[in-house]
Amino acid sequence: MRLSPRSRSGSRPHRVPTVLAVAALVLTPLPAVATAAAERPGAHCAHRTELRVPGAEYQQAACLADLTTAGTVGTGHTDPADWAGLTAKDLTAPSGVPGVQIDGYFPDTSTTNTNHGWRHDSQFVIRLPDRWNGGLVVAGTPGNREQYANDRAIADSVLSRGYAYAATDKGNTGLAFHRDGTAPGDAVAEWNDRLTQLTRAARTTVARRYHRPPSRTLVTGMSNGGYLVRWQLENHPELYDGGVDWEGTLWRSDGPTLLDFLPRALRHYPVYAAGGEGAPQAREALHAAGFPPGSEFLWPYHHQVYWDLTQRIYREELDPGFDGATEAGTPYCATGTPACDADYDYSARPEEVGRAVARIALTGRIGKPLITLHGTLDVLLPISQDSDVYARMVREAGRGGLHRYYRIEGGTHTDALVDLFPDRLRPLAPCYRTAFTALERWLGKGHRPPASRTVPLPAGADTTASANDCSLDGRDGTGRR
Repeated sequence: MRLSPRSRSGSRPHRVPTVLAVAALVLTPLPAVATAAAERPGAHCAHRTELRVPGAEYQQAACLADLTTAGTVGTGHTDPADWAGLTAKDLTAPSGVPGVQIDGYFPDTSTTNTNHGWRHDSQFVIRLPDRWNGGLVVAGTPGNREQYANDRAIADSVLSRGYAYAATDKGNTGLAFHRDGTAPGDAVAEWNDRLTQLTRAARTTVARRYHRPPSRTLVTGMSNGGYLVRWQLENHPELYDGGVDWEGTLWRSDGPTLLDFLPRALRHYPVYAAGGEGAPQAREALHAAGFPPGSEFLWPYHHQVYWDLTQRIYREELDPGFDGATEAGTPYCATGTPACDADYDYSARPEEVGRAVARIALTGRIGKPLITLHGTLDVLLPISQDSDVYARMVREAGRGGLHRYYRIEGGTHTDALVDLFPDRLRPLAPCYRTAFTALERWLGKGHRPPASRTVPLPAGADTTASANDCSLDGRDGTGRR
């Protein structure tokens, strides 16, 4: 498979491309989205073309009968492929939120995002409900997905509560996102810049639409989007009132990061899966790497879909010199193979690799209230190597009073896996919604959320019982603590 090089202001040297067939189950490129608008009468519709997004190179506005996925799937103003696999099937789907949707893009020279046939990155979506509550929610996307990735998990809920909503594709997308930029770390650094850019533009657009600025601006997201929440509240707290971080990715130059624990998973899992004399030791090595006891049933799926791909493409972004002219390593290479990611040792890499990571690193110095959620059975970003560490960083930075951290027992990285293991997992989406409400009360009425804690798995939990219910106060869903 030949992949065309992508660049924001140039390109890295061409390397031998790799076939990433398994990962296409999760991160497949999107088809073009239809642009036909579902018009409805109303005063705001007559003026929708006057809603110019500051800095946008191109935009198109549509008046829609429903801004939630219940309506936008039919009108072509979302893309279900972009949010596939992120939510459980029983998650409640709100509907009936009329308003204006603006799709467009900011100036950029990379072309990984093919939505609408534009072949242009830095695409965004802004949704402006008729019945506005005065607030704005902004989000970056998980993984390497495009601007509609949060529509089902986040946008539907906040729109139904009256918030305006804006999301960005982060400036580069897809499995070859690391080709964007000229230096290691450029592509990820752009994610932060693009969310800052969108926040400023969306705040102005909201003020133009409703004739007053938003009274509250909240930043939120999952996985890579959660990383962006952390980074924004550390570096641009003046733009936000608070945020909810749903299992954000941790980057810090002295670790731990995924470049520490994923190579260990790739090295030890094949030995564990093969059985035999070495299997018990391999299992213990995986536990020591951060993959918790009791998560073994999730390891085969993550080895097949996530671990290998994630290690190779993020290592390529931050340390392209490791495999020389090869692009993003060799899929599923055996340990001992030259330049094999299973043998990657971040601590032994040259200083410039650490400097690349430092460009995107977090500090814990948040400047506004933040609620973090993370599942205890996350085996893509193991909780002990990620949010446990970030919570400690926040405390050590003297910002613990601004942070609440909820470890969700039985939660894993993507809620769709709950449908496969309803007797072992619980979805995080209802906990996210509860956390969002807690943040509103914290900011609006000064009601502090429950203390940071591990939230127990409800007794007899299954998909039906826990799909839309989650208490953060330590109760198990039956009223018992």
